[in-house]
Amino acid sequence: MNTIDNHEAMLQPPEEKKEPTRRQVLKYLLGFSAVSTFIGVFTPIFSYLIPPPAGSGTGGDRVLVGTLEDIPVGDGKIVPVGHKPVVVTHTDQGVKAFSAICTHLGCIVIWDKTRNLIVCPCHDGLFNPVTGAVVSGPPPAPLPTMSVTVDNGNIYVGEA
Repeated sequence: MNTIDNHEAMLQPPEEKKEPTRRQVLKYLLGFSAVSTFIGVFTPIFSYLIPPPAGSGTGGDRVLVGTLEDIPVGDGKIVPVGHKPVVVTHTDQGVKAFSAICTHLGCIVIWDKTRNLIVCPCHDGLFNPVTGAVVSGPPPAPLPTMSVTVDNGNIYVGEA
């Protein structure tokens, strides 16, 4: 009897493909929407919490940050060097560069041309534009020095 049942099953035409029901289509769309929303919301959060690996700044190479015409004597400028902001000042003593991250709470400092000082806008920390030393305010340490070279009027900054 077993062989007869198998033979009859082979003679029957194959089952036709069934069209998906409305409920199945809606379940698929709802699942796709939920997954898309999850990815859209959590991708930026994960990207922020787990940033891409970065080197120690410039990797020892020097970076062109401007020219002597861009930063005349008595002026300063905040420039990106690698993944770090750097403040470049041009004083009577020459061109100097310091990390633009305040040593107090990590705010980005700015150049104040009217006071001729590097200023942290968060808590009014003041830094000397020639040495990076703290002039006044709460910062506990001077700004870290960056190496500066001037070559044919071009200003290059690298790690100290």
